Amino acid sequence: MTEHQILRLGHHGDGIAAGPVYAPRSLPGEVVSGDLEGDMLTNVRIITPSENRVKPPCRHYKSCGGCSLQHASDAFVADWKIDVVRQALQAQGIAAPMRAIETSPAQSRRRAVISARRTKKGAMAGFHQRASDVIVEIPDCQLLDPALIPALKVAEVLAQIGASRKATLSVTATLSPEGLDIAATGGHALDGPLEAALGQEAQKLGLARLAWNGEVIATVAPPYQQFGPAKVTPPAGAFLQATPQGESALLSAVAEIVAGARSIIDLFAGCGTFSLPLASEAEVHAIEGDKQMMAALDAGWRKAPGLKKVTTEPRDLFRNPVIASDLKYEAVVIDPPRAGAEAQCRELARSDVPLVAFVSCNPVTFARDAAILLAGGYQLDWVQVVDQFRWSSHIEVVGKFSRAKS
Repeated sequence: MTEHQILRLGHHGDGIAAGPVYAPRSLPGEVVSGDLEGDMLTNVRIITPSENRVKPPCRHYKSCGGCSLQHASDAFVADWKIDVVRQALQAQGIAAPMRAIETSPAQSRRRAVISARRTKKGAMAGFHQRASDVIVEIPDCQLLDPALIPALKVAEVLAQIGASRKATLSVTATLSPEGLDIAATGGHALDGPLEAALGQEAQKLGLARLAWNGEVIATVAPPYQQFGPAKVTPPAGAFLQATPQGESALLSAVAEIVAGARSIIDLFAGCGTFSLPLASEAEVHAIEGDKQMMAALDAGWRKAPGLKKVTTEPRDLFRNPVIASDLKYEAVVIDPPRAGAEAQCRELARSDVPLVAFVSCNPVTFARDAAILLAGGYQLDWVQVVDQFRWSSHIEVVGKFSRAKS
């Protein structure tokens, strides 16, 4: 075994020593030993622990790959995540005020992707080990909302009914006021007997909805999500912010940025996470590539009381961004996927929109797109970091961009 001193953490949360050598679940300043396989240290032993090292709160942490930073103090993780964003901006020559981080509490995840597999004696469900196809059962998970824990049993039952022993069933489980919303992929092709068995099991398990390989099998009660005054039933398996606290922090920052705007365009709008709450004060035009998500947003708006006009437009913003001359709004909300929104930001940079609320789940592409906006005359007033995915390396960011008033 070789010894190494950890110099810093990488963007995936691994400790990095000279070489570079990567050591999972280590912290800066620690001396560690292990077996070197390529550039990765395995069988890591902590020889000199960091003062920032804490006892992991979850008994599954050692074997489960669902979390990567439970061994670090909350204060250390908060500072590290803010610094990741700061360094990404600095790499683009950008400096901006950084607000205090907003962190979701333990046991707050309302949505998770569970892996399940049929076994000789039944089935098992949980999260994968790190970099492995081995499934670890997690009955006492400290990440999931306790109300989501029953989804583990649901995943086991579904694997027994419709999965092979050689394949992993992927089960997206989401909490809703009407019960569990389940979307499973990777199982057997749907036929009559399987559809009947799944429908019966959905009733027995008390599921709000069950979808199988993209097809809805049963809807006992529409599993709605609350966005402001609107109730929206997203398409099965559709994107949803992982925790209600994280969503609230993102929405609060966005609402602060666009406060006073009477017309807003929401780009990559999803099912209305921002569009519908903001429609209490402004008219909103929502754009999203997925037609089903747009339909869900529109249906939610039409049934909600007291909202201003919300219009929807299915559109691929990567291939067909809204051009500058069409951006005749008082504010823009943009929340792209991890790839960012380079093409759309080039159009924004040529527009006259005074305010942009930029939400991102990738500090690197956020910084790249921020540089485009700044080159077009915007200024970055502040950045809010949101730690919605507690104990992971994942980071959410909201940035306020504004144009100087002439």
